[in-house]
Amino acid sequence: MSSIKKILVANRGEIACRIMETAREMNIRTVAVYSDADINSMHVKMADEAVAIGPPPSKDSYLVIEKIIKATLDTGADAIHPGYGFLSENYIFAEACEEAGINFIGPSSESIRNMALKDRAKILMEKAGVPITPGYQGAKQEEEFLSLEADKIGFPVLIKAVAGGGGKGMRKVESKESFLSALESCKREAENSFGNPKVLLEKYIQSPRHIEVQIFGDGQGNVVHMFERDCSVQRRHQKVIEEAPAPGMTVSVRDAMTDAAVKAAKAVNYKGAGTVEFIVDGSQKLHENGFWFMEMNTRLQVEHPVTEMITGLNLIKLQIEIAEGKKLPSQKNITMSGHAIETRIYAEDPFNNFFPSAGKIENFEIPSELSKKEGLRIDTGFQKNDRISIYYDPMIAKMIVHSDNRQDAIKNMVSLISESKIKGIKTNTAFLIRCLLNDDFNCGGVSTHFINENIVTLTSNEYAIDNKVYGLTALFLDSINNKTQTTPFNIKNGWRLNQSFRKKYFFKEGENIIKTEIIEQNQRQSLISVNGLEPFIIFKKEKSNSKYNENALPFFSDWEFKEFQNHISLYRYGEEIIVGKERYQPNSLNNASNAIIAPMPGKIIDMFANEGNKIKEGEPLLVMEAMKMEMTLYAPKDGVIDEIKVQKGALVSDGDILVKLEDN
Repeated sequence: MSSIKKILVANRGEIACRIMETAREMNIRTVAVYSDADINSMHVKMADEAVAIGPPPSKDSYLVIEKIIKATLDTGADAIHPGYGFLSENYIFAEACEEAGINFIGPSSESIRNMALKDRAKILMEKAGVPITPGYQGAKQEEEFLSLEADKIGFPVLIKAVAGGGGKGMRKVESKESFLSALESCKREAENSFGNPKVLLEKYIQSPRHIEVQIFGDGQGNVVHMFERDCSVQRRHQKVIEEAPAPGMTVSVRDAMTDAAVKAAKAVNYKGAGTVEFIVDGSQKLHENGFWFMEMNTRLQVEHPVTEMITGLNLIKLQIEIAEGKKLPSQKNITMSGHAIETRIYAEDPFNNFFPSAGKIENFEIPSELSKKEGLRIDTGFQKNDRISIYYDPMIAKMIVHSDNRQDAIKNMVSLISESKIKGIKTNTAFLIRCLLNDDFNCGGVSTHFINENIVTLTSNEYAIDNKVYGLTALFLDSINNKTQTTPFNIKNGWRLNQSFRKKYFFKEGENIIKTEIIEQNQRQSLISVNGLEPFIIFKKEKSNSKYNENALPFFSDWEFKEFQNHISLYRYGEEIIVGKERYQPNSLNNASNAIIAPMPGKIIDMFANEGNKIKEGEPLLVMEAMKMEMTLYAPKDGVIDEIKVQKGALVSDGDILVKLEDN
């Protein structure tokens, strides 16, 4: 097979940028495709050429096979790299590439098809000698028959859509009494999501770990592995933190698991990069008979960088070389060293039920001393002033560290996250730091239940808004009023005793007005009172001082402030505190006012009420869709719908009034 001259990257975001970066190193030209929402995106700027493929919704652009094929042929590209997501595991797309004479950088359409349906894949794996979870994956789908099979397996059982993914079409069932209702719900969701209601049954593993093996094949029967990754830290079946190697892994278990993964790949004559995922019994130490085949991802994984870090291999470069017909590296030459961890930075608010956050990235900064440090890496498709779109996955970046051992990797990751600055949108950085510092995580070997089991400590608002925070915020606003942008303490006047100095600032918490007074102030310190309570001192922390009056609050230099139209944001250690200005109630989708306000840009996909309807507090009124997530907006109080200002299907902006209410 001849060398590749030009690659069309059928993707967006950080993976598109990463592919283009590798292609440039290999002197291969690249073509980007982009939707109308991505016209100014980083991957478009990086490419040698770019082709518009339609409106923002993926179904009208990135998922339209004909548009991708046409863009490839029109630009003279001789290969397509699908990245991950979108069309990467679509065998029809791979077939279209084969028929058009385009080199698809990935497995054959037949291999993708064989692994696409979980029931077919499990049958193939069982024949190949790969351990599979006890269960049923046959063709019979009658309710009574499946109920009997569940009895044979023993509860709890897992119902899974054969065409599923991302947790859709999957239910854990604890007892026979709840089986039929769960089955009906699962089949309905599978039909709606994948157009295929067929399900399989599996024995539910009580303390499961998710450990996967990276493999590469040449399509001629030769397969090698690049060791394992542990991806057990998940939320709603989506990975959050990944690491390699897996904590607690032994040589004998690694040999058994990688041998099974190689068998799985050989069973489908695999070509290119793939991942064999195993569910592992985490109730005890890892052992040779304690893992079972879950599924095979016939593409590159989001978490592939941790494998690159411990092996020193560039997996995307290897993908391209295999597509060019070059040989696989020999297994004996693939070695690993150290420990790598990856965290996924999402535009979401962990302290508000992981509510997605769209908007402009006002600052995206990694300290220069960190960005140059060996063993630290950031993969992203965003820059300062880019916008997070409501149409796509909210992942902003991946942060990866590689250290000599796991504890150093954790420590370095915490430093990387906490010292990086992402402003203008909410992110999950503080949540990630809490995960990394959690005692169970530090011990290693957590199950996929880790986040759910620790959700209170991981998402509690540690920096609750207290009087000292109101004091700091008042000083920040006062510094603006004094035309001093850097710190509230650069005011050039002394203590203003014997005169009426008091300055008042008003904030809002819920329905309460918070009156904050700056009573006295000089360059070193300020005397603050909140709601008329006993005053306290806030003063600038000097590096030479180590002891302070216990009634005073040091003004730490690592607090940063940002003023918005309706609130002030305080940032520290990856967390954000929002202090509402008067007449504004922060962190509330539906405050007890006379309007329902759009909490973010999105699309109205359902409506449950009409003008003139009497409504009760908590009654659902509308459903919005944004960033692959549905959210229901509820009535904030009893009342009557005065005016509905939107229709089903309408696109709305952050802050738009959707429904006006009036009191009974």
